[in-house]
Amino acid sequence: MKLHSLTTAVTDTDSLKREFAQGHEIGIIRLGDSFLFFKKFLKVYYIPYKDITRCFRRVMEVPMKMCCGKGEFQIENLVICSGDQEIAQLQIPGTKAARILMEELKNKIPHAQFSSPKADDEQKTGDIK
Repeated sequence: MKLHSLTTAVTDTDSLKREFAQGHEIGIIRLGDSFLFFKKFLKVYYIPYKDITRCFRRVMEVPMKMCCGKGEFQIENLVICSGDQEIAQLQIPGTKAARILMEELKNKIPHAQFSSPKADDEQKTGDIK
């Protein structure tokens, strides 16, 4: 298994592989002691927690037709930012898993912000949309 870095590369791949194997898995995301891992196709990517500056949930609503009318299907995503840019958007299996994941991330990354940049801008200007 080859591990790919999204921010800071680590040279000790053996310890990375051990941490990946021991991590807690939620969907495609695996939480280690000091790294967040995720699978995308056949590759495994990692991000050190110290490089993450912001995490938030992005819920996308997809319109759908059902036998008895129309509705919307909600897709939960975790967005990870480093610096001022989004570096990953990862799909989460559901609302319950998203809430559990966010609580675990708040414990592992206390220095990060857990709101979207748009929500922060609205709070600063006082606009509610």
